[in-house]
Amino acid sequence: MQEISDETYMERVKNGQLANMAPLFERYHVRMYNFFLQLTHDKALSQELSQELFYRVLRHRSGYRPAPGSFKKWIYTIARNLHIDYRREQVRVRSDSVGEGHENIAVPPERYTETDYSRLDGALQELDIEQREVLVMSRYQGLKYEEIAVILGLSVNAVKVRVHRSILALRKVYFKNNQ
Repeated sequence: MQEISDETYMERVKNGQLANMAPLFERYHVRMYNFFLQLTHDKALSQELSQELFYRVLRHRSGYRPAPGSFKKWIYTIARNLHIDYRREQVRVRSDSVGEGHENIAVPPERYTETDYSRLDGALQELDIEQREVLVMSRYQGLKYEEIAVILGLSVNAVKVRVHRSILALRKVYFKNNQ
């Protein structure tokens, strides 16, 4: 029996057959949680963002345009936009609280020294969001440069350059922190 594609399920959801969202949720919820976790380094927040993501998928289902491989690109685009919205809200909240007399102190990411992986993760958290985002998509989520280009609205060459520069920045931070 042939497996039903993401695009077929989403087309059914778009046409009002909302029960077809369950297989998409099963296929993507862990992947999306990990995507947010690698960007935020916060388990509870990543869970909230994942839940909001699937709510947005349902809410914006009429805007889905099916094509081969399109669902994966579409859900990552929504996830990325959701994370951008969250960051903007955090900046607004921080600037409001500074105006109320609260200190606005950035807490550096917690550094773990038990394994190379955890040190690498700490270095990743120190990169700016654009660098971290492209590395998470390409290296942790396994997206192809073509898919990332669609999600970010860039050319494939621009994505390659961004990944290369992000790796160089990550290497610099990693070795600076682990000398």
